Amino acid sequence: MSEPTVSSNPIKRVRNALVAIIAIALSVTLFLALNSDDPVYSLDAQVEKSLPLEVAVTNNKPTLLEFYADWCTSCQAMAKDLEALKQEYHGSVNFVMLNVDNTKWLPEILSYDVDGIPHFAFLNEDGNAIAQTIGEQPYPIMEANLNALIAHSPLPYSRSIGRISDFDPKDPKGKNSSSGSPLSHSSQSSVN
Repeated sequence: MSEPTVSSNPIKRVRNALVAIIAIALSVTLFLALNSDDPVYSLDAQVEKSLPLEVAVTNNKPTLLEFYADWCTSCQAMAKDLEALKQEYHGSVNFVMLNVDNTKWLPEILSYDVDGIPHFAFLNEDGNAIAQTIGEQPYPIMEANLNALIAHSPLPYSRSIGRISDFDPKDPKGKNSSSGSPLSHSSQSSVN
């Protein structure tokens, strides 16, 4: 019986070796890319350093409240900038992170009208929400908002939060409202 022979064609052997080397290099590169999260900038590391919400709303300092999720690519993209901001403003601003996947935070999610993440609520020293931003924000915008928050000034890059009139699309003229017409705005106040 004759034994099977391995092709002695040098071109095929070089090609197969080259394909194997490329496959190994790509595998190593992919592995390193997926596992190279800098622990300083990871969401988990920032959550560990995050101030508890109960402390933040009672310690008479302004607060940046961040609603996030581990799977949120925008949250992950902002992690490095937010870590830098936390280092710069740690003595002046509370930083609180609330994971929207944790049902424990459902009352806060509803209270702050979180409908997209990342969602940032800016709270004054009394723990009252005065403004919010939604979505990925560049470092200079977050920095400008934090500076304004500390200075008790209107935040330059945000949606303000204030009292609103109740509106029922089924009763647009407020005929069934017990508190008067929602169009009167008599009890509405603006946010500074």
